[in-house]
Amino acid sequence: MKRKRKRKDKKSAPIPFADQLLRPFPFSLIAHPLLPLSLHIYIQIHRRSRKSKQNNPLSVCTNILSHADSYHSLLFISHSVSEICGEDSGLLRAPQLSVSEEPVRRKYFPPYWSTEAVSKGIEKGELLRAVFRVNAHIRLEAYCKIDGVQTDVLISGAVAQNRAIEGDIVVIVIDPPSLWPRIKGSIEIPNNSKSHNNCSRQQESLVQVQNSNHLVSPEDGVFYEKGSSSRTISDNGYVNGVLDYDHCNGYQPDDDNDSAISLEKLCTLISSLPSKRPTGSVVSVIKRSIRRDYVVGFLSVKQWICSRESRRKNSRKNKHQSDLNNGYIILTPTDPKFTKMTVPVRDLPESMKKRLEACDLTIETDLVAAKVVDWAEECYIPDARVTQLFGRGSDVEAQIAAILFQNGIAASEFSSEVLSCLPDIPWEVPQAELQSRRDLRNLCIFTIDPTTATDLDDALSVEKLSNGVFRVGVHIADVSYFVLPDTAIDLDAQIQSTTVYLVQRKLPMLPPMLSDNLASLNPGIDRLAFTIFWDINTTGEVLDRWIGRTIIKSCIKLSYKQAQEIIDGALDVQDSSHIVKSQPQLYGQCEWSDVIKSVKTLNEISKILRENRFKGGALSLESPKIAFSVISGRRDSIFLVEEFMLLANSTAAEVITRAYPSCALLRRHPEPNPSKLREFESFCAKHVLELDISSSANLHHSLEHILKELKNNSILFDILMSYAARPMELATYFCSSDAKDNNSTYSHYALGFPLYTHFTSPLRRYLDIMVHRMLAAAIEAEGVYLKGKRMSKEVTIRRCFTGLGFYKDELESVDAQEALSVAASKHRIPDTETLADVAAHCTEKKLAARHVKDATDKLYVWVLLKKKEILYSEARVLGLGPKFMSIYIPKLAIERRIYYDEVEGLTAEWLKATSTLILSQSIHRHSTRKRSPGRFKTLEEVALVVSPAEMELKMNEEENGESRKCVGISDVMNQETANFPLVLHLLSTVPVALHAVRGDDGPLDIVARLYISSYFH
Repeated sequence: MKRKRKRKDKKSAPIPFADQLLRPFPFSLIAHPLLPLSLHIYIQIHRRSRKSKQNNPLSVCTNILSHADSYHSLLFISHSVSEICGEDSGLLRAPQLSVSEEPVRRKYFPPYWSTEAVSKGIEKGELLRAVFRVNAHIRLEAYCKIDGVQTDVLISGAVAQNRAIEGDIVVIVIDPPSLWPRIKGSIEIPNNSKSHNNCSRQQESLVQVQNSNHLVSPEDGVFYEKGSSSRTISDNGYVNGVLDYDHCNGYQPDDDNDSAISLEKLCTLISSLPSKRPTGSVVSVIKRSIRRDYVVGFLSVKQWICSRESRRKNSRKNKHQSDLNNGYIILTPTDPKFTKMTVPVRDLPESMKKRLEACDLTIETDLVAAKVVDWAEECYIPDARVTQLFGRGSDVEAQIAAILFQNGIAASEFSSEVLSCLPDIPWEVPQAELQSRRDLRNLCIFTIDPTTATDLDDALSVEKLSNGVFRVGVHIADVSYFVLPDTAIDLDAQIQSTTVYLVQRKLPMLPPMLSDNLASLNPGIDRLAFTIFWDINTTGEVLDRWIGRTIIKSCIKLSYKQAQEIIDGALDVQDSSHIVKSQPQLYGQCEWSDVIKSVKTLNEISKILRENRFKGGALSLESPKIAFSVISGRRDSIFLVEEFMLLANSTAAEVITRAYPSCALLRRHPEPNPSKLREFESFCAKHVLELDISSSANLHHSLEHILKELKNNSILFDILMSYAARPMELATYFCSSDAKDNNSTYSHYALGFPLYTHFTSPLRRYLDIMVHRMLAAAIEAEGVYLKGKRMSKEVTIRRCFTGLGFYKDELESVDAQEALSVAASKHRIPDTETLADVAAHCTEKKLAARHVKDATDKLYVWVLLKKKEILYSEARVLGLGPKFMSIYIPKLAIERRIYYDEVEGLTAEWLKATSTLILSQSIHRHSTRKRSPGRFKTLEEVALVVSPAEMELKMNEEENGESRKCVGISDVMNQETANFPLVLHLLSTVPVALHAVRGDDGPLDIVARLYISSYFH
């Protein structure tokens, strides 16, 4: 159809979103690869009837699109027209559109490889298995960690990620090295490339759908060298130069041999190209992350409600029929690592449907739980289903419930089946246990724990022997006596895996009757325990050891603070009246002088052990954290307990590995990431700080030396420790058979132990219970084996399972192996496959518990800051670039970013040669710089600008006591402001204003703005 005359748009009228989107493309009904068919249908109708104001099924959509600048509107239209306007609207059958009633939906992602193809590809080394991790700052940037490869593989862009979700186990193919970009750094991309600009426009529609309400391009906060971009979008919408897409068989490798890189070749290439980042694409998801089932977010229902009346008026169905079975609404996850999702209205819970029917917009302020149902090749984003409602996003309890759900933590009460596994109350140690266990009830044994602790796992003792030798004892609650294998309480504990600690409460792994009472080493009560004794000389050398099941009676419960007072000499034996009045009750035959002497002796021994451990290669990294307890910092009393627990754990690991080398449950910590460690070394070199990264021991000694240099600059040292922790890998549990199969190391890098496990906290860690069972089996097998040797009247009888010496011949003898096998069967030690699964599950749950703790800490700070409204503080610049800066806020021990590109009224000048940033205030109202549509920010979003007169008024109010105060975070109204022009370098100090934002309208966060004084405000 030809137009009679050319239409002249008014300058003041906004350009319709559809026209903006199609400007780079020829106008045609032939679908462009980046646009959904339904959008083309709309565009054709829109252009033909733009002058007409007739009321038609798409009038609402026209209004939305003509003013759209967000992802929601595009997605709303991108679903089929029938879903938006009614199934029988007749639009799909309009003759002038030449569109069939059942159009073929465009595939935006390549299909996954078949199972057979994946298996063959992995066998040949063409494909690699990896864990998929998403950058929380840039969702279209993900990384894959591959065992044995020192550098993570970058998976950049929606197509390359191919519907993988955070935590998925994926199979990837590596790109040719010629396409690898430089490793990320603060390097600006020149924006004068015409081809680059064209490419960005072509990517715009897909990227807008995949990300949040603003477009993300490779230059937004991620900086690569010019010419290093590994991907461009071609006319068919897919990636050029990496892999060709075959509609029948999926990805097909290029003829270039570099397109299929084996693991060995990949490691060699990475070593030869240290400045390059390997890239790849996902070809299959072989194990879906459990996080798909635990999505938390907010629903956007305005568009559905606004279009509802239009759908009803134009529907040819019964007017009284509900339209709650039609259409979709958008779910925006609180976790930035997840893309937005579509939720079919028909699948909503009935309570939410009723609220929708009533046009209740407060639904958008409620946190909801959802699970990913599907992500088809034809869909930009995944489909999800809402499973439950938590409540308003600003409500603390709703946030806590959402945090627990998001991490797969159950907060329900213990079932009757679990509670039925507990013994009757009152309970006493059975006579059989009194006869079979070593009785230590007359020994001076005590616990040292936090003041509020109720689950007391461990106790300590020390005795002086002859010739300067001390017998140190660690006594651990014998939880495995109460938690028998395959019982209801055992299965429940295995699922929970760990006790979860919140700011003001905890979610115990075991019922409190057990964890706080029957099994807890409470003072003055007979308790079952596992005991390890070491005979240690004055140099810290272990001369002998004994391991066995015992009965103990703790004489006192000390807090860390009370133990520290003893170490510091604040509690003296002569001041008995003060001790009786102010200290906890003492039980049994022990005197206060015995307790004080024991604590001081243990402290001296722990210092020797600690020094020896660091000489042997241990590493201490303690990142700064904000604490909500009366005890801050690290005390000698904490180190005392920690050192003996580490010794007990490493001893248990040695025993179970010796007895059961193919099925020992251990904990390992890999060596740090080499490239990130080199970055840390460079960071120190820039600040004239010597760092030796050749070994963990040398790294520790370097950090100790730097600490002495920075003793007057604690903030800089906190920053340094934060940087030092970044190259470190996560410690994980594993089964020894799994490590043998993968040729992995058993050692723990940070602690410096060749073998390590968790044994000392069975009341709050399930893996410790499993280790207890293995240890019990080894002890029992050793008893049977030694009894047999005594009966045969052999001259040499040695403890070959639990003793210090390793006697291979005896250990591998038929009698020894038979005793071990019988004991393993009796204590129901599972097969290696089950043990590997238990180890993986415990690792996952331990990490989840840590996330819960961090998230609830952040929630607590957010609540305090929300009450205060603004907190003024100093910050240190950690990173600078042309787009944003990263800052560290020591008051809250957090890092934040401040973006200053494309800010109205602000000019950012980046001096690359000197890594200097100059921020200046622009007096002119409008900037002449090239801007991206809808992305310019106001100055108020980046900086809190106050006039000197305002500052003087605030100071007067504070002096007169009129300013508001808030308990929890100290007021810092005297914080000095910065001035324009603001010149910043790495580690510069800059004043900031902190705010608690969102809650009811998105994921809660703490944002930082520059705190500036200006006469132009």
